[in-house]
Amino acid sequence: MRLFPRALAALYVGWAAAVSHAATLQITPVTIELPPSAAAASMTLSNPGGRPIYGQVRTYRWTQENGTDVMTPTDALAASPPLLQIDANAEQLIRLVRTSRGTPAAEESYRVLIDELPAPGTPVDNGVTIRLRYSVPVFVEPDAAPASPRLDWRVEPDGTGMRLTVDNRGGRRAQISAVRLVDARGGVHEVTRGLLGYALAGSTRRWPLKLDAGTPFVKIQATVNAQPVEARLTAP
Repeated sequence: MRLFPRALAALYVGWAAAVSHAATLQITPVTIELPPSAAAASMTLSNPGGRPIYGQVRTYRWTQENGTDVMTPTDALAASPPLLQIDANAEQLIRLVRTSRGTPAAEESYRVLIDELPAPGTPVDNGVTIRLRYSVPVFVEPDAAPASPRLDWRVEPDGTGMRLTVDNRGGRRAQISAVRLVDARGGVHEVTRGLLGYALAGSTRRWPLKLDAGTPFVKIQATVNAQPVEARLTAP
């Protein structure tokens, strides 16, 4: 299943909204890291509302190809239970189990998708059966401590405008947020205040830009894995 940028952006914000929205599902933790020796992890889904929540849980291998996120159904990470009925003011523990005991050679990335579904017997409006979708990233660490992300940043034309390309040549994913571009005159242009997305280990990720500086961009300022970063852009 290929997720287009807008759809994937909705997934990224889904888990953040889940924690703060009092009327719907709350999820903890919002990111899961599994050491190579761990066979399983768990997450808690809480329903603070006054009605039961129904849903389904699915697992996907998360990779990046041609600069975009690719989600592929997987059996390498199993979720139990896969179907949900969480009563009002109740919790449900979801267990995530690695079906292979092998140690990955590099950091592996997954996403757990949780869909809120209408209650049984509820009429379906316009064929829409998913009310809300949440996406929780899961990372399985390699046996050796993963190297830090090594990022190469470029702003380049994409045929319809400009795009930001990030090559991650390191062994660990880069969570990128609070992105600003600096042009040759020193002007600062905000790309996003919040989460832009991830550049997975050994992968390339691209994002379209809605900016027109009038002069070339020369530097980027961002937060990467919760740390401030400033770097010069590489020529396209």
